[in-house]
Amino acid sequence: MESPSYHMPLRDTPTQAPRSRFPSNIVHKVRDNLVFRSKWAELNGAMGDLGTYIPIVLALTLSVDLNLGTTLIFTGIYNIVTGAIYGVPMPVQPMKSIAAVAISNSAEFGVPEIMAAGLCTGGILFLLGVTGLMQHVYKLIPLSVVRGIQLSQGLSFAMSAVKYIRKVQDFSKSKSGGDRHWLGLDGLVLAIVCACFVIVVNGAGEEGSEGEGDDIDLGGGERPTKRGLRQMVASLPSAFMVFLSGVILAFIRRPGVVHDFKFGPSSIEAVKISKHAWKEGFVKGTIPQLPLSVLNSVIAVCNLSSDLFPGKDFSASSVSVSVGLMNLVGCWFGAMPCCHGAGGLAGQYKFGGRSGGCVALLGAAKLVLGLVLGSSLVMVLNQFPVGVLGVLLLFAGIELAMASRDMNTKEEAFVMLICTAVSIMGSSAALGFLCGIAVHLLLKVRNWHNNQPCSTV
Repeated sequence: MESPSYHMPLRDTPTQAPRSRFPSNIVHKVRDNLVFRSKWAELNGAMGDLGTYIPIVLALTLSVDLNLGTTLIFTGIYNIVTGAIYGVPMPVQPMKSIAAVAISNSAEFGVPEIMAAGLCTGGILFLLGVTGLMQHVYKLIPLSVVRGIQLSQGLSFAMSAVKYIRKVQDFSKSKSGGDRHWLGLDGLVLAIVCACFVIVVNGAGEEGSEGEGDDIDLGGGERPTKRGLRQMVASLPSAFMVFLSGVILAFIRRPGVVHDFKFGPSSIEAVKISKHAWKEGFVKGTIPQLPLSVLNSVIAVCNLSSDLFPGKDFSASSVSVSVGLMNLVGCWFGAMPCCHGAGGLAGQYKFGGRSGGCVALLGAAKLVLGLVLGSSLVMVLNQFPVGVLGVLLLFAGIELAMASRDMNTKEEAFVMLICTAVSIMGSSAALGFLCGIAVHLLLKVRNWHNNQPCSTV
């Protein structure tokens, strides 16, 4: 017999709308993007971009009186934000073509012209990203041409690094002097020792180190000890130790540099840009910089990030908007024009950077130095051993160049090498890009013509 069921009267309770998980999802994603995969490895990876960053910033500060404190503060913020958004060691680098024009012609291309060039370049990249045109460009460019740009940029970094190591540098004039002495606090022996140390610790890259860790103990008593020793050596933060030794040597070279410190941030003021500065900045700065930014700062970065971090593919539009916003914000206040760069990404990956926490840590260090020491930090950077910077830049360039090793067919390698040769010898990534595209199209037409059936009479 069934028990009688009693129905309680329903109350009119207001229905609660489901709470939005949007803010919590953002917080969770940011936290996941900034988490360290390995503390020492991420710290080490943060040093991988300094071989490019320090020489250009130092040269601009000495030659055109760039506000170093403001640049450190803004680039520090850029590092933290991009690390939180992308979750990979997305670098923040100087715009090299604009910097080269300013250093070589500092009398006529000063801070207003530099900032005008950065604003124009950033504005164009922002529009290309917002409208989605950059994504279409990214899909249309052949992989062999992208690899050619990466190879040429990597070899250019490596050649500049060798020049830093072999020759005495005058960054304020962007010129090389005589041969570097073998001995001394910035001698050839120091650079060679640092390079050998990095090779012993890091080897040729991650693939080799992973293979070593798969050794199987077949009963020998010494193998676990040897494997443990290799793992201990491989875990050393080589780039951080090399950079730290450079900082120590900078103070040893000039102990009185501490008396030149002025504590507190530099004054941040809006830059006044005249009509003449806008014109000069666009013609001399933006026009040569824009092709390099599109190819190396957006296209090559997206391609390299998908190679190094499978599953974390970023749209070219997003990266283009990111570069645009950095310059549309910071250049009004005298911060150095910045972009993302495939070389910096390769360098940070080479030395262990695997998460956004890597660049966020670097950004926090820049922010602290900019707020505490401001522009007076240039005194220390001016004493930093240039050969040590050359070592860091050398391995960053080689890592970027090695991304081109996946060209499996002779035709792809042919296009890549022509693009690389023209880019290096012509000193123009845009010229190499156009030649690479032309050769790629000619080969496609040739193959299409050869595949057509011959007509019979």
